Amino acid sequence: MFGKTQSALTEKDVLEALKGVKDPDLGRDLVDLGMIKNVKIGDGVVALTVNLTTPACPMKAKIEGDVRQALTSRLSGDWKIEIAMTAEVRGKGAAETGDIPGIKNVIAVGSGKGGVGKSTMAATIAFGLKSYGASVGLMDADVYGPSIPHLVGATGRPMARGERIQPIETNGLKLMSMGFLLEPDRAVIMRGPMLHGIMQQFLRQVDWGPLDYLVIDLPPGTGDVPLTLAQTLPLTGAVVVCTPQEVALLDAVRAIAMFRQLRVPVLGMVENMAFFDVLAYLKERGGPEAKKLAENKACFDAPGDERVHIFGQGGARRKAEELQVPFLGEVPLNLFLRESGDDGKIEEALREGSPSRPYLLQVVERLAAQISIQNIKNPKMPKLEILN
Repeated sequence: MFGKTQSALTEKDVLEALKGVKDPDLGRDLVDLGMIKNVKIGDGVVALTVNLTTPACPMKAKIEGDVRQALTSRLSGDWKIEIAMTAEVRGKGAAETGDIPGIKNVIAVGSGKGGVGKSTMAATIAFGLKSYGASVGLMDADVYGPSIPHLVGATGRPMARGERIQPIETNGLKLMSMGFLLEPDRAVIMRGPMLHGIMQQFLRQVDWGPLDYLVIDLPPGTGDVPLTLAQTLPLTGAVVVCTPQEVALLDAVRAIAMFRQLRVPVLGMVENMAFFDVLAYLKERGGPEAKKLAENKACFDAPGDERVHIFGQGGARRKAEELQVPFLGEVPLNLFLRESGDDGKIEEALREGSPSRPYLLQVVERLAAQISIQNIKNPKMPKLEILN
């Protein structure tokens, strides 16, 4: 088949040559997944597009290399291979009751307890997905402690256009929060039914428009809001944020148990405040001598000593393995990350040169992969109506 002359080569031959080349995360054939597009043959060139399931794909380079290797080794002749890498975020296979029109994936970010950096992780995940080119919304469902507006530096009051509420937009991110509707010093006092109504307004009456991802920052714990969302909205899945110490992990386990009981897939755990990065601190804040020490690590006796595990080491990773939940990554304690949030510029934690950037982007990429896996491996089947 692959010994054909250049003039006789067809698109079918190219697709056949790519049989067996798999997406490493999804574990399925690229051709079967419909990821090979726009095959063109002519003038000694085989050109095609690999359309990934997310722009934040962590295996992009490997997939491109595997496709090139397969074509080079299986197509006879001296072909020039041109591969364009694109991405189109996919949602689940079929619509379900409660879906929000135009939104492909809804991700809840929760925690078993407060104070673990859940809102910071929700905001950086949203900005991280957007940085790869995805269209993203961020909904602050932490009604009693709405911190998202402060973290992202957004102000203003949502306006109505017809019967739809227009979300606040900042740096390309669409936002909705109770914080936009209240005076800064006013407390939120409401019971379950009122919370349910607020959540429904934020979800159904806000003009989110087409989104690849809607990230929802949940309140800590296992109260009314997660229950309301799980019962009224088909969530793609949930992320649980925790810190390494055992006390925090106890509550994280309860949060995972809650999501499983509500039949919400757990996309993974994030370990925040995993360690204090002394080298990053010295490079960022130290004087000339401190920076010199940081460059050659001369001030540490053994490898790894530059990481101070204030709250313990690896607790979330071990717990994720025990519970058979994906581990999305660890994010260290970092002054720049904290200050970016306090200054209302949390997006800067993802900029080039930020000591938090590689850790946050790893979390984003692994989460994007888990969302794709969830949608590909567990497609929602349409409900069939049996007629007499």
